[in-house]
Amino acid sequence: MVEAVQDAGVVVTGAGGGIGAALARRFAAEGARVVVNDIDAGRAKAVADEIGGIAVPGDASTIVAEARDALGGTVDIYCANAGLGSGGTEAAGEEVWAQAWDVNVMAHVRAARALLPAWLERGEGRFVSTVSAAGLLTMIGAAPYSVTKHGAYAFAEWLSLTYRHRGLKVHAICPQGVRTDMLTASGSAGELVLVPTAIDPADVADALLKGIAQDRFLILPHPEVAAYYQARATEPDHWLTNMNHLQQKWESAR
Repeated sequence: MVEAVQDAGVVVTGAGGGIGAALARRFAAEGARVVVNDIDAGRAKAVADEIGGIAVPGDASTIVAEARDALGGTVDIYCANAGLGSGGTEAAGEEVWAQAWDVNVMAHVRAARALLPAWLERGEGRFVSTVSAAGLLTMIGAAPYSVTKHGAYAFAEWLSLTYRHRGLKVHAICPQGVRTDMLTASGSAGELVLVPTAIDPADVADALLKGIAQDRFLILPHPEVAAYYQARATEPDHWLTNMNHLQQKWESAR
């Protein structure tokens, strides 16, 4: 059991399925009191009923106050997990870019605004951001997703460096392919890049709990991502050339 999680008040957004549901189940199994959020009220209730949690459906950007009340006035761990896997190029419509930015980045910002005053006053709190390896690297065929996931990672990093001396602990989860509806929706690009090494949502939850126990910021359910991230930083042209080869392979297959 992870001590930091036992009897903690936990909120998981986008928890009606996929990674969010796996996180909710794992937190509940560790003895946490869990608020299950999803924009789909039926899915939120189903997961909450399964784990003995509390369903708080609605837009992830707006539920902090209601979730806090449901937990008796205190949120200890907030998992900003809801996300959009928006595909497309630079030519994707303005509404696609705006929605990806709103869900993948601004929902995290709004949650932090609502949570930080109480956390900083009491000197503790834990913010978990489900980013994606795309936030460290990139993803072919998905410009809005890649760009906004970079933004989500940057915001989590900024929170950590700004407030860690005041008791805030931040975790950025950056998996590659995970067997969820989002992976299915990623189409041929996902089949080429993500499916071969895809893991189950429960594996992501396991990685997060290990990271919480060790107070690690960067959570890599696919450990090989560390080497890719290092190559991107130290040999960017070589890394971009390799990624372009992957892009060409994908274009040829299409």
